[in-house]
Amino acid sequence: MTTEFRIAHDHPCLPGHFPGRPLVPGVVLLERVLEAIEMAHGPLTALTLPQVKFMQPLRPGESARIELDGDVPRWRFRVLRGPDLLASGEVVAA
Repeated sequence: MTTEFRIAHDHPCLPGHFPGRPLVPGVVLLERVLEAIEMAHGPLTALTLPQVKFMQPLRPGESARIELDGDVPRWRFRVLRGPDLLASGEVVAA
């Protein structure tokens, strides 16, 4: 499954992350990953993130996509901007 997204320049997380040169926080990327999983599989309860790596930053307004592989209770994900890997990891439903 693939989901595309973009974080708007006026997202409330951006003013403090980082003033003058905003970057989308990793927790916002993870929020989008969880939303993509829930869109495909319904609400999730307790989760673990046994492995997450952030490789490159995402700037406000840039398009990115989430690639999901797996099914309940375990998914692998990749967050990409074009061919560039921004983040990857694993989500496990408890």
